[in-house]
Amino acid sequence: MHVRDRGLHAAEDDVIFQQAEQEGRVLVSADTDFGTLLAVRRVKLPSVVLFRHGAERRPELQAKLLLTHLPLLIEDLIEGSLVTIEPTRVRIRRLPMS
Repeated sequence: MHVRDRGLHAAEDDVIFQQAEQEGRVLVSADTDFGTLLAVRRVKLPSVVLFRHGAERRPELQAKLLLTHLPLLIEDLIEGSLVTIEPTRVRIRRLPMS
């Protein structure tokens, strides 16, 4: 689901985080500010998946890449993590970040 589908396309990032947490969703973005916001918020949820450093930008290819890795990520995403997907690696940091 895209933030646009929820009427949140112009919302502040913090509002998006709160909505995702309330609904038990995982945020997926290429916005590196989300990693910073997680560090500042010091919360366990919501989990965030970031596509970085040349990772695919087209949504349908991002979805395919995410689904390929999902079996290995599902537990971390449920527990609260920042997952960074790059062309050559996937990094996982458990939340809250210190």
